[in-house]
Amino acid sequence: MVSSDQRRRQLAREKFERQQQRREEARRRTRRLTVIITSAVAVVAVIGGVTYFATGDDDGKKDKTDAAASASPSASASPSASEKSAPEPAMKIDKKAKYTLSLKTSQGDIAFTMDAAKTPHTANSFKSLADKGFFDGTKCHRLTTDGIFVLQCGDPKGDGTGGPGYTIPDENLTALGKAGKDGTVTYPAGTVAMANTGQAHTGGSQFFLVYKDSKLPPTYTPFGTMDEASLKAVEAVGKAGVTGGAADGAPKKAVNISKAAVDKA
Repeated sequence: MVSSDQRRRQLAREKFERQQQRREEARRRTRRLTVIITSAVAVVAVIGGVTYFATGDDDGKKDKTDAAASASPSASASPSASEKSAPEPAMKIDKKAKYTLSLKTSQGDIAFTMDAAKTPHTANSFKSLADKGFFDGTKCHRLTTDGIFVLQCGDPKGDGTGGPGYTIPDENLTALGKAGKDGTVTYPAGTVAMANTGQAHTGGSQFFLVYKDSKLPPTYTPFGTMDEASLKAVEAVGKAGVTGGAADGAPKKAVNISKAAVDKA
C-alpha cells in the first residue's frame, strides 16, 4: 500500500517532469519563431523598413499557476536557445585536484568541495565563471520546501532563465546509485548538483543546494558537497520558508551572493 507521503512525493516528481517538458516545448517554439522572425526582418531590411520584434515565454506564468494550485518542488534551469551557441571554457584546471567554491552571501558563507577527477567539465566551468565574477551580485532565486528540498542559485537574471552563454555535459550521474522502481535516487543533504532543462547535457551556471535528503531522477550532475556550517546556513533558509507561504518560490530569507571564489582545496 502506498503511503500518503510516498504519494505526495510521486505527485511532486510527476509535476516536476511536466514542467520540464513544458519548458523544453516552449524553447522549441521560441527557436522556430526566431527563424521566422529572422526571415521577416531580412525582408523588411530589403525594403528599407525597421521593425523590432520581441518574443515571450509563457512557461513562467504556467509555473506560477501550477505553484498556486499545488506546491511543486523543482530543480530545473531554463537556459534560452541563444545560451547554447558559445563553447564551454577551455580546460584549465588540474583534473586530479579538488577545489572549493566559496560563496559570501547575505545569509552567511556557503562553501562546497568539487572533485575535478569526477566532474572535470563542471569544476572547470565553475572556476572559469567565478574567476570572471559571474556569480557576484546574483541571488539564489528558488527554494523548495515540500517533496524536494533545495535552494537554487547561479542565475544572473534571477528568474530561472539565465545562464553563462554555453552548456556543459552531464557528469558523475551514477554516483548516487541505481534508480529505484520510482525512477529516482536520493540526493543526500549537503549535495550540490547542476540544474538543467530536463534534457541531457543542458547544464549552465544554475545549481542547487540540497538541505534535506531529496528524491530526484539521476539526471542532475552531483558535483559538490557542502561542509557542515554551510549546510546549516542553507537549512536555516529552508526553515524560514518561501515568500508568500508557498512550497516553491523565492526564499523568504533572501540569499544574495556578493562574492564567489574557487580555489584548490
